[in-house]
Amino acid sequence: MNGLKLLTLVLALLGSPLFIVIAGVALLSFSSVDIDISVVIIEMSRLADTPLLLALPLFIFAGTILSESGTPKRLLRLSHLLLGWLPGGLAVVSLLVCAVFTAFTGASGVTIFALGGLLFPALIRDRYSEKFSLGLITSSGSLGLLFPPSLPLILYGVIAETRIDHLFLAGIVPGIFMLTLLVAYSMYKNPRKREQQKRITGLAILAGLKEAAWELPLPVIVLGGIYGGFLVAGEAAAITALYVLVVEVFLYRDIDLQQLPRLMVKSMMLFGGILVILAASMAATNFLVDQEVPMRLFELIRQYISSKYTFLLLLNIFLLVVGSMLDIFSALVLVVPLIVPIARGYDVDLIHLGIIFLTNLQIGYCTPPVGLNLFLASYRFERPVIQLYSATMPFLALLMLTLVIITYFPLLSLFLVRLLG
Repeated sequence: MNGLKLLTLVLALLGSPLFIVIAGVALLSFSSVDIDISVVIIEMSRLADTPLLLALPLFIFAGTILSESGTPKRLLRLSHLLLGWLPGGLAVVSLLVCAVFTAFTGASGVTIFALGGLLFPALIRDRYSEKFSLGLITSSGSLGLLFPPSLPLILYGVIAETRIDHLFLAGIVPGIFMLTLLVAYSMYKNPRKREQQKRITGLAILAGLKEAAWELPLPVIVLGGIYGGFLVAGEAAAITALYVLVVEVFLYRDIDLQQLPRLMVKSMMLFGGILVILAASMAATNFLVDQEVPMRLFELIRQYISSKYTFLLLLNIFLLVVGSMLDIFSALVLVVPLIVPIARGYDVDLIHLGIIFLTNLQIGYCTPPVGLNLFLASYRFERPVIQLYSATMPFLALLMLTLVIITYFPLLSLFLVRLLG
């Protein structure tokens, strides 16, 4: 047994896939208390019976197709036509397009690589400083994770066993509030001498609307279908995937039929990675629940922290550290099962907890020293990571302010849920 524990530790230190390490820990844990290790396989297979899980691969597939198509360029052109006249217009457009794109793709790396190459030179050409432009794009890479149909929101709902439609509603107001602060800052940083804006005619706007006409209904399909009572999350995901497939392959023809097998493999590899980590984590989590580990942790924490608000403060600090070190899917799978029972003990609403979770993990992408967005942007724009640390600081400060308000004003997250849910 000690040899197996040592082997698991060595595999973890050597960088073995996360699901192997978690599954190894689960097997050793059940074996150590004389429980048949076949229970691990049973817990893993039980995941296949989770109906809400169906939405994940379908939304991932739709997001993969969108990221490989001409959608980013069309959305950027249309947004610039509609909002380019504002002070800080191009920066505002960048924030909105990144948020919408991330909501559908779910992975911040995709946003930085798909839109960064278009936005960075355009911002520089519009007389924004390089520092501001790098900070804006780097921090915008994870915007939109609070907006439906965000994949992390769905995954949190599956793990925490909360209603996904309520989570979709809960993220809207905090997400808009976060965007509003960033938009206000971008308008304040508007260059005094911008590139001369060409006069935008009604015909140009009409042409932009016509060009993106097939992609604009996507949010309506998702939100209208779910909140109109016509579709559940899985059905909305299936219709979204089919709609995106038809539009991008047969109407816009951005993607050839020969590309589809590659995109299917790419999207299912991402889903497969999430699935095996989630399955292994469920087995490990059930051991912790059987041994009453979360409740023991709660009792231990309760000895030193009696206030719900102090607990939320420490939770935020912990999640910011986790978010800067792990990708968002691994962080959700590993941490949510432990935190949910403790949060219940402090009477924290699980819908509100989900928004706090995702806000922290979103900020963690941009948090030094190891935030994922910092390294992706460094690679994409060929700039030192230290330079990106400095560039993202003003945006990080605004995101932190948003986090504090979201944490201590739960009505921000729960208002629409109580009104419409």
